[in-house]
Amino acid sequence: MSVQHDQQGGQEDPTGPGDPTGPAAPTRPTGRPRRRRLLLICGALTLALAAGGGVAAYQFDLFGDIGEPMSFGKAEGAAAEDPAVRPGTRMPTGPAARFVRQARLPDGTEIGKTTLKGGKSGFTGDVWVWVPKEYNDPAYARSAFPVLISLPGGRGYPNNYWGTGPGLGLQQAVTEGAKAGRSLPFVLVMPVINADTKNHFDGSDIPGQPRMGTWMAEDVPDFVKANFRTFTSRDGWAFMGSSSGGFGALKHVLKHPDRFKAVIASGVDTVPDSPLWKGNRQAMDENNPEKLAEKLIRAGGPDVYLNFQIGTAESGRNIADTFMRNFSRGPVHTRLQVIQDGSHNGKSYVRGMREGSLEWISKVLLAPTPDPGAR
Repeated sequence: MSVQHDQQGGQEDPTGPGDPTGPAAPTRPTGRPRRRRLLLICGALTLALAAGGGVAAYQFDLFGDIGEPMSFGKAEGAAAEDPAVRPGTRMPTGPAARFVRQARLPDGTEIGKTTLKGGKSGFTGDVWVWVPKEYNDPAYARSAFPVLISLPGGRGYPNNYWGTGPGLGLQQAVTEGAKAGRSLPFVLVMPVINADTKNHFDGSDIPGQPRMGTWMAEDVPDFVKANFRTFTSRDGWAFMGSSSGGFGALKHVLKHPDRFKAVIASGVDTVPDSPLWKGNRQAMDENNPEKLAEKLIRAGGPDVYLNFQIGTAESGRNIADTFMRNFSRGPVHTRLQVIQDGSHNGKSYVRGMREGSLEWISKVLLAPTPDPGAR
């Protein structure tokens, strides 16, 4: 599948052809009666054990709390004016969002989902969030954490496949990378990228359409600042995305280099191509990564760090190569992660992140800092 076809309406397969591990089932309604679950628990437990023990138990939801209210605030307690708050840390400003549990990972971390009404865009959509175990470690209760806003390919609505379950391995890649010292313990924020199931909005404010650019570049970060400990500078903020989501991720970093410092962009095109633009060249140019890179180079900064990922089994290598050849100078720093036998899907791109991209982006962003004497 070509990148251009995906942005025009093709559906990126997040897992790849023939892969039995897909995104998790949709969230169940809150308050589902438990009697039926108790009647089925013994048979399900037997199935789970046969399928792989504890990991399968989480996948089969034997803990019975998927779709129920949850909170990420276990380690909160320091006030913004607390002198022990680490320099450069923004404590949650509120108001607090209401999350429901989307998935529970084997290590006990959780993916939560909330519905965000964008105060600046006017768009309402779902956002999924995952925090690493370090976030709730009391040693880091006064420290900011780096944020990686993660965008899916394909329709990107009403779900974000990075957040609907652990099947693609993104959360596990961050967990294992942080444990090995190759990745920062990112907070993963995973919003929808489109306003409906029929159109691609190029992650942009297309005239006459829902303002998806403002939603992702302003409303989503505002929501994160309201609910999580974040860095006050752009050095703790980055995007990642695949296919059409990679286009949006790349575009936002180049358009707002004062807010975001780096991106991992996988299997992307580098020009807007939604039919909703209807030939509005000025509006397209304002959201064109190539034009934005030229503008940034002329301005002389600030520096941005762009990591492209491409699999050897997909087309589009020439797109990344051409962009890097034309714009890798001055404040625009680029890198290419080639994924051997990788295809145009989320699992391949997570493999690329494990093989080098997570380590690369972790070197250009800020890390959380534990309290003195806590380690």
